[in-house]
Amino acid sequence: MAAFEVRGGQKLQGEIIPQGAKNEALQILCAVLLSPEPITISNVPNIRDVNKLIELLRDLGVKVGRVAPDTYVFQAEDVHIDYLDTPQFVAQARELRGSVMLLGPLLARYGRAQLPKPGGDKIGRRPLDTHFVGLEKLGAQLTLEGTDFYRLHVTGKLHGASMLLDEASVTGTANIVMAAVLAEGTTTIYNAACEPYLQQLCRMLVRMGAKIQGIGSNLLTIEGVESLGGTEHRMLPDMIEIGSFIGLAAMTGSEITIKDCQIPELGIIPDTFRKLGIKLEFRGDDIHIPAQEHYELATYLDGSILTVSDHTWPGFTPDLLSIILVVATQAKGTVLIHQKMFESRLFFVDKLIDMGAQIILCDPHRATVIGLDRQKQLHGITMSSPDIRAGVALLIAALSADGKSTILNVEQIDRGYQNIDERLNALGADIRRV
Repeated sequence: MAAFEVRGGQKLQGEIIPQGAKNEALQILCAVLLSPEPITISNVPNIRDVNKLIELLRDLGVKVGRVAPDTYVFQAEDVHIDYLDTPQFVAQARELRGSVMLLGPLLARYGRAQLPKPGGDKIGRRPLDTHFVGLEKLGAQLTLEGTDFYRLHVTGKLHGASMLLDEASVTGTANIVMAAVLAEGTTTIYNAACEPYLQQLCRMLVRMGAKIQGIGSNLLTIEGVESLGGTEHRMLPDMIEIGSFIGLAAMTGSEITIKDCQIPELGIIPDTFRKLGIKLEFRGDDIHIPAQEHYELATYLDGSILTVSDHTWPGFTPDLLSIILVVATQAKGTVLIHQKMFESRLFFVDKLIDMGAQIILCDPHRATVIGLDRQKQLHGITMSSPDIRAGVALLIAALSADGKSTILNVEQIDRGYQNIDERLNALGADIRRV
């Protein structure tokens, strides 16, 4: 098990380029199974979850060529569908949450798919019902073995259907879209997710020959086609990394410029950080965060304390609430953090309290943060990273803290952040991997 030794209190300065989007990559990589023709994908992040999915695709028989450090060519011309029956596939799929999005492409093109309950962060209940209900409405038959192994098959071809999703699940919408593009007839999906990454997937499929209307809205209409061709696709920068770097600059009082951010795709993320009192300057497509000694939380017009909560897009992404919470610990003022989607995601606050933060965990979904306004600096401790986003939040806290911190289980951070220690050290951080 790897760990980070972090010596905090360093001012950071310089430019940093965000990696390709992890959550987009997991969708796009699964979509290569829909066509026998070559598909070139660039800005692929070099992170554990993505690399594991690429390895799984290669073991399924997909030809994988790496033509540049961040660019791959995939060709699913001869997929070994029987690999699904092997213990190796089961072990690989269990390690990776994104493996669930293999179901739609495999079912659409090969008529069968199966999967053990996928892994991923332990952040609370993450049911897969939306995926299976949608695929069943397209004509798939589901068999559940025990409580954690799923088999899907279809007799003949999938057929279009009208459906109203019970939740606007991003991965659920992606799975259903990837199945529907090769189904017979027309599919309408109400309450579809409309995140930029889902839009990216849909646009890529359209370039491959799919017929999708309503991209960017919560109503998608898909007219099935016989087959899809190849294409080239470049992934967006990772909005979660961009938000993490904004929070890092604020917490450490540093001056950082984040390059090539695709600002129009960030939604309300910049304005949410501005509500914490953080100054942001847009310079073309770059975001410049000037060094700030103090930042003050906004209040509502009637003077009541600010609430920051997650919501489906275009609301605030739940993946950045951990960063918002940490940044608020050194702000002036009080904020209520409301994590609606996952009931275990706030449990890392006990480590922040041990570091000296003033946080009241109201219940599994809500925490009240009383900002210290830098009057009392956090101090270093030994802690463990419970999931990707909390792990980076703790790293940001450690970089702002007095003394040395040790963060265990940093493999969780590596799942979502590319060479984070090396990239932050280039800005002046003091992080040692041990």
